Amino acid sequence: MATTDPDDSFDCDTCGRTVAFDEARRTKTMGGLDPTTWQTLCCPHCGSRLKTVYVGD
Repeated sequence: MATTDPDDSFDCDTCGRTVAFDEARRTKTMGGLDPTTWQTLCCPHCGSRLKTVYVGD
């Protein structure tokens, strides 16, 4: 499984901004995913979900 590189950036479909990985807000995942291995990244500008990423082993 691929992990997200800290140098990655994400384009927000809602507000159109590009958000660096380290600037994205991390929130609790939904749908029963283990929060110790998965995190949802959200746009710090508008709050929209950017991506759910694998963060653990």
